Amino acid sequence: MLQNDLLLRTLKGEQVERPPVWMMRQAGRYLPEYMALREKYGFFERCQTPELACEITIQPVDIIGVDAAILFSDILVVPQAMGMEVQLIESKGPLLPDPIKNINDLNRIRVADVNETLHYVFDAIKLIKQELNGRVPLIGFAGAPWTLLCYMVQGKGSKTFDEAKIFCYTQPETAHRLLQMITDTTIAYLKGQVKAGVDVIQIFDSWGGLLSPDDFENFSLQYIRQIVAALKEEVATIIFAKGAWHSLQSMAATGAHGLGIDWCITPAMARQLAGPNVTLQGNFDPAKLLAPIPVIQKEVKKMLHDFGGHRHIANLGHGILPNVPVDHARAFVDAVKEYKQQGIEA
Repeated sequence: MLQNDLLLRTLKGEQVERPPVWMMRQAGRYLPEYMALREKYGFFERCQTPELACEITIQPVDIIGVDAAILFSDILVVPQAMGMEVQLIESKGPLLPDPIKNINDLNRIRVADVNETLHYVFDAIKLIKQELNGRVPLIGFAGAPWTLLCYMVQGKGSKTFDEAKIFCYTQPETAHRLLQMITDTTIAYLKGQVKAGVDVIQIFDSWGGLLSPDDFENFSLQYIRQIVAALKEEVATIIFAKGAWHSLQSMAATGAHGLGIDWCITPAMARQLAGPNVTLQGNFDPAKLLAPIPVIQKEVKKMLHDFGGHRHIANLGHGILPNVPVDHARAFVDAVKEYKQQGIEA
């Protein structure tokens, strides 16, 4: 039994005493305790060692008091499981030295047997659930197929992913075959996470906002829809497609329980587009966490007020920045928690 089920109740649309709060990328780079582990172990070593992944996942629950833990892992474990080499260079980002260029390259990859290639994630989840002991829910996740294609074709990070887009526009059949392979792997992977014990699944489409509304439907949403359809009866699901607010209505129609939004859209407009039957998550600008603490407190109050207190999960509009002081992250979380008392007093 969960002692704190605020997140799950909010995703179901129940009335709650205050919005739940967690932060994307909360397990990691801004915490000194994480940095100490980073000095000792390589990135994938941290991901692939259940004891380390467990320790890192639980750190923000202990240190800043969030209402949910999110599995410490990376979206690029899926291309890795499919047979691609993935390197993660500290402070530089991902490198896939042998990217997909044409249909022949699809012979080098496969729909992964997740129990063979990603069992370390499932082992970590079981351990985390045991260690959390019902304190808060555990969020599992995967990258959306479009976002994974971006890295698999571009071979590295990019602000625009032009090569990935050109690949989709010039070799659409190959692109759709690749997207379907990623989707099939992702469904099996997320089902494995659910079986291991996660309470919620988030699908990260970090680069969804690079596509026009029509292309977002064609190259991204139709695959996310398959994932949500395969999982929504088993587990609560959240879609976070950064920058793709134009498609909130279509995303809500997938039956996902929650939709993440960034700071470039107002809560009122997001609600209008998404409709009343889905929970919204977001949308604090992570850079604002570097403002003085009184400013953070004031801005959090404004955000919560603008979302109206119902069907809202307080979160950032993207991942926390590495240079955010821990007491500022804690001030964000505490400001959400204190909103309850003010709501009651008012």
